[in-house]
Amino acid sequence: RGANMSTEEILVCAVELGENFCLYFAGLECDAFCREKILNGCLCNVNSQLLVVRPDLNLAAFEDVTDQEMYSGHGMHFSIHYYKHTAISAGTPVAFSVRVQNKSYYMCCEKERGKMIVRFREGEVPRDIPGQSNAIFFQKSFTSYSPRAFKFEYSLEQGMFLAFEEEGYLRKLILKKLPREDEVDETTKITM
Repeated sequence: RGANMSTEEILVCAVELGENFCLYFAGLECDAFCREKILNGCLCNVNSQLLVVRPDLNLAAFEDVTDQEMYSGHGMHFSIHYYKHTAISAGTPVAFSVRVQNKSYYMCCEKERGKMIVRFREGEVPRDIPGQSNAIFFQKSFTSYSPRAFKFEYSLEQGMFLAFEEEGYLRKLILKKLPREDEVDETTKITM
């Protein structure tokens, strides 16, 4: 302690040594997220269909897309926001946003009539999230032998993953409960 320093002592207690030899400390906010980077791309399902968001219809579904539609890109070019996380998690925290007709929308999950559903709300994804968020998903490898394929677990409900469900001719984006995390369910496989 230098001559001009305060006499106040700061107690620092390391809780555990995590991945990449990062120390996690007691007393920190346990669910704070700080954006680290943003990547842009499309989200594809196992059938090579692109996720397309149509906010006017309150709909997000995987669709066959023509080259011309791909070029215009309305509702299918996503920003994937990667976050640092102050707590130990079993995946990389991410959030998704998309631009449709010069407006930004972010993906979130909400409870409606007792069921968790995926929604796209108008607005920007925040740079910093001081607590829990219904817009955060944990990106995990789909399988060890599919390095470019992922599954995305909803951060507020363990075992719930982004997936698609056939409804008529649509393959709607949903949240799906998997009985076991290591279960290989092709409807949860997403490539970027």
